[in-house]
Amino acid sequence: MQTIDWIVLSVTLLSIVLYGTWKTRGRKSAQDYIRGGNESKWWTIGLSVMATQASAITFLSTPGQAFHSGMGFVQFYFGVPIAMVIICMVFIPLYHRLNVYTAYEYLETRFDLKTRTLTAILFLIQRGLAAGITIFAPAIILSAVLGWNLTLLNIIIGVLVIIYTVSGGTKAVSITQKQQMAVIFTGMFIAFFLIISYLPDGITFSKALDIAGASGKMKVLDFSFNLDNRYTFWSGIIGGSFLALSYFGTDQSQVQRYLSGKSLKEMQLGLIFNGLLKVPMQFFILLVGIMVFVFYQFNASPVNFNPQAAEEALTSTYSEDYKKLQDEQNKIQKDKELIINNYLKTNDAKYANYIAIANDADREIRDEAKLIIAKVAEEKDIKIESNDKDYVFIHFILNNLPKGLIGLLLAVILSAAMSSTASELNALASTTAIDLYKRNKSNELSETQMVTTTKWFTFGWGILAIAVACVANLAENLIELVNIIGSIFYGNVLGIFLLAFFFKHVKANATFIAAIITQVIIIGLYFMNEYEIISLPYLWLNFVGCVIVIVIALIIQSMNRNSKAD
Repeated sequence: MQTIDWIVLSVTLLSIVLYGTWKTRGRKSAQDYIRGGNESKWWTIGLSVMATQASAITFLSTPGQAFHSGMGFVQFYFGVPIAMVIICMVFIPLYHRLNVYTAYEYLETRFDLKTRTLTAILFLIQRGLAAGITIFAPAIILSAVLGWNLTLLNIIIGVLVIIYTVSGGTKAVSITQKQQMAVIFTGMFIAFFLIISYLPDGITFSKALDIAGASGKMKVLDFSFNLDNRYTFWSGIIGGSFLALSYFGTDQSQVQRYLSGKSLKEMQLGLIFNGLLKVPMQFFILLVGIMVFVFYQFNASPVNFNPQAAEEALTSTYSEDYKKLQDEQNKIQKDKELIINNYLKTNDAKYANYIAIANDADREIRDEAKLIIAKVAEEKDIKIESNDKDYVFIHFILNNLPKGLIGLLLAVILSAAMSSTASELNALASTTAIDLYKRNKSNELSETQMVTTTKWFTFGWGILAIAVACVANLAENLIELVNIIGSIFYGNVLGIFLLAFFFKHVKANATFIAAIITQVIIIGLYFMNEYEIISLPYLWLNFVGCVIVIVIALIIQSMNRNSKAD
C-alpha cells in the first residue's frame, strides 16, 4: 500500500466515526438512545437494514464464492422478498401497536417472563458469536495479506465501532450506515468497471459472460431436490424464507433498525426497499467475483490465494512440489487462454468442452495444493487455512487496482465490518438492558440510568466481541459460518414467534419446554450432518427447527389439556 491508500483509508473511516459521534451527541432519553427518537425515514431504514446484514464477510467471501462455485449462491437470498412481505403484514404492525423496544417484549405479553428471557438469551448467544466473527473476518484476511498484526486489527476495528455506538446509540448506527453504504456501493462499482477494463482488447462484458458460462459459472438456478446441494432454488425459497423471517422479524439487530422509523408506513417501506434491492445487490457482488474469474483466465493467478499458505509451503520441505504445481497451473492458464480465444472466434461447442476440461485440471491442481498446505501445517505444527475463497477478491484488489483505490476498497471492507458490528452491539446492549436487566430489577430506572446502563452494556459486548474475534478460528468460508450460526438458532426462535402469532391456544409452559428440546435437537442435527451421519444442509435447519418447536409445543399443549380433562 502507498501513502495515498493510507490517507484514503484513514480519512474515510475516521470521517464516519467522527460524524456519527458528533451528529448524535447529547442523546439523553432511552427513546432517543435505543430507538433513535423514532425519526428514521424509509430510505434510512432500508439502507440500515441492508448494511446490518452486509458485513465485511459479504464483500470478502461472496466474490470468492462466485470465483470457485459460480452464481448459484444467489439462490440463498430468494426467500428474502417473501419474508419482507410477511414481516410487513404481521410482525411490524404488532410491534408498532405494542410500542416495544425489543422483539422479545411481546413474548412476555403473549406467554410469560421465562419464555421472553429464554428467547432473548438464544438471540444473545448467536448474535454475540456473530459479532466477534464480523470483526474477525476482515481482520484475519487483512492480517494475512498485508502482514498486519491480527490481534491489533481486531482491537482497532472493535474500538472504532465502540466509540460511536456507545456515544450515539441507535441513531449513530443508522446515520453512519448511510455513509458506509455510500462508500461500499461506490467502491464496488468502481472495482466492477475496472475489472472489465482490465480484460484483453476485444473481450467485452458480453463475451466475459460467455466465457464464464462456458466455464460453468453462470448457472443461477438449480431446481433439484438433492439435499447434498447446499444452494438450490428450493433451499433458498423454503430454508431461505424461514431464515429471513427469523432474522429480519425476530433478530433484535434488524428489528431495532426499523423500530426507529417515524411511522408504521416508513417501517414497512424500509423493509420492502430492502427486499427489492437485496437479491440484485447479492447478484451484483457475485458478478464481481465472476468478472475476477474471467480476469484470471487471461492473467496468472496463484495456485492458492492465501499468501500465508503459499509462504509457508515455499519455506517447507514441500517447496519443490508446490512450485511444480504453480508451474503446471500457469501452463493450464496459458492453454485456457488459447482455447477461450478459439471459442470466442468460432462459438464451437467443442471448445466449450475443452474449457470445462481445462477448468477441471485447474481445480485438481488447486486441490493438490491444499493437500500440500495441510501437510505443511502438520509438519510445522501450525494452523494454516488452505481454503482460499475469502482471499480471492482481496488478492485482486491489492495486486491490480491503482493507487488510492486500494485504500478505498479496504475502506469498503472495514466500513462493512463496522456497520454490521455496530448494529449487533447496539442490539445486544438493548436486549440485555431491557429484556434481562431492567425487567428483573426490582426498582424503576430513570431515563438517565437506563441510557447509562445501555451504554455500559454496549461497551461490555464490544469488548466481548473483540475477545471472540481474537480467539476465533477460520471456517471453510466466513459467509457460510455466520449463516450456519444463525441457522442453528433462528428456526427455533421463529417457531416461538409463530406460536405466539397463530396458535393462540398454546400456552407458555408448552412453548418453553418445546423450545429447549428443539434447540438440543437442532444442535444434534447439525453435528450429525457435519460427521456425515445424515445429509441436512444448514439452510434446512431453519425450516426444520421452526417445524419441530411448533409440533412439540402442540403435542405438549394437547397432553396438558387431556390430563386436565382426565
